[in-house]
Amino acid sequence: MTDATIFLTGTTVSLTIASFVVAYLRRPLDSVLADLCGTAERARFWTAFSCVSLLLLPLIFALDARPELGKGAPAAFGIGGQVKSALIGLGLALVFLGIVLGYFIPRRQATESAP
Repeated sequence: MTDATIFLTGTTVSLTIASFVVAYLRRPLDSVLADLCGTAERARFWTAFSCVSLLLLPLIFALDARPELGKGAPAAFGIGGQVKSALIGLGLALVFLGIVLGYFIPRRQATESAP
């Protein structure tokens, strides 16, 4: 495999993983955002914004990780390193999204009296 093929394969794998995460989180995220935003239009915007962020940040990390393999080194090592960088970006995006949403979700008071 050429360096370009390894790079493109790693980028494709990274985007595929991020796309699966976005597809998995999209519906629950939309429900939470609809509750927080108050209107469906606002929720749709912030869901789209979150999904784009969850795709772009791993892509940026994947594009930054250029595999440099020595002669005879397996291509899987280069692809794995690039995917690892993308997963770090995806993890950072998820953590940031969780912190922001967690901050805006109202806390329930523990002062409810028991019967």
